[in-house]
Amino acid sequence: MQALRAPLRPPLKWAGGKRWLLPRLLSLWEPYRDRRLVEPFCGGLAVALGLRPKRALLNDINEHVVQFYRSLQAGLQIEINMANERQVYDDHRVRFNELLREGEGQTVEASSLFYYLNRTGYNGLCRFNSRGEFNVPFGKHRSVAYQDQFQEYRPTMRRWRFTCGDFAQVKLRDDDFVYADPPYDVQFTQYSAKGFDWQDQVRLAEQLAQHPGPVVLSNQATPRIVELYEQLGYQLLFLQAPRMISCNGDRSSAREVVATRGIPERLLRDL
Repeated sequence: MQALRAPLRPPLKWAGGKRWLLPRLLSLWEPYRDRRLVEPFCGGLAVALGLRPKRALLNDINEHVVQFYRSLQAGLQIEINMANERQVYDDHRVRFNELLREGEGQTVEASSLFYYLNRTGYNGLCRFNSRGEFNVPFGKHRSVAYQDQFQEYRPTMRRWRFTCGDFAQVKLRDDDFVYADPPYDVQFTQYSAKGFDWQDQVRLAEQLAQHPGPVVLSNQATPRIVELYEQLGYQLLFLQAPRMISCNGDRSSAREVVATRGIPERLLRDL
């Protein structure tokens, strides 16, 4: 069997990213690595770039992050000024929102600005107000490492397909390996203008419970999430996850649940 390829570092900062979970996901993915990986919530792309599948269907409700990844596939080169300075940040945020209002969110300039705002803004947040405007404040980073070329991602992403929309629109094949990392079951869910509420959590869990192939779900282990997953027949593993972002500065670990279906017991015993 061929060795798994080394992970690639995600190009974006991402609140709630799952790089910390990769060692466990790798052990579950390895027997299925010739299959297509499907992520209904690809987010910061830490899992796909960590597992590095040959084929992938990667979806997200956030059109701007999807457009950025499509730009990477096309050979994005950033030419805007990138500096960890408040005035530069504020000017670029104004310009980005101007492009969105003008319907120019799919341009190279918009993708470049999105990357800069993500790297420079507060704690890797990706937040939009009810008018669809990016409203994350300037970050508090001592320094920021920027890239202006991303050629190392193109070979890996060559056969990946990116889509934007509700997770229910993602068309699964019976043998797909599905990893779903929905917004946590917590109060802050304004990742997109539509948000993500309890009924969405139920819809997702019920839909994936019908998938005949291997499924891995991760979420914060709130009592109702645990009850929902147990009722639908998922196998549950509880972990202490690093809390990557908190509005009150709390950096204590969060109890997370990894729920699986269609994966042999022998693979779960070693997690």
